[in-house]
Amino acid sequence: MSRRSRRPDAGGRRYPREARLNELLRQIVAEELDRIGDPVLEWVSVTEVHTDSDLTQATVFVSTLDDEHDATILEALDSHRRRLQDSINAQSRVRRTPPLSFRIDETLRSAQRIDDILGGLDDRAADNDDGD
Repeated sequence: MSRRSRRPDAGGRRYPREARLNELLRQIVAEELDRIGDPVLEWVSVTEVHTDSDLTQATVFVSTLDDEHDATILEALDSHRRRLQDSINAQSRVRRTPPLSFRIDETLRSAQRIDDILGGLDDRAADNDDGD
């Protein structure tokens, strides 16, 4: 009698369904934003998508070069929400497309702040070495 593997990666799947769906939605939204051609969204990158396990909500995280225009960017994304939803419906085989919400991804900004702080510490250490 043969036994089937009960490992989570059985069947050639390397990561769970939710992660695959998140990546698919990220790709679709990013490609559709390129097609839209809205100048406000020109320098916006879709960094990731988090989908609830029951598909009640999908949060799209975006990064921008300029944090001064976050509100404008979020308004522009919200104005294109329906088109993005339609694109997901057309390109995916998901029975129910989760409603999209948009958030600014603070990861890169936080990393930059940390880098600036560490750079300042290096400068101080160099100044102290010069003073000895």
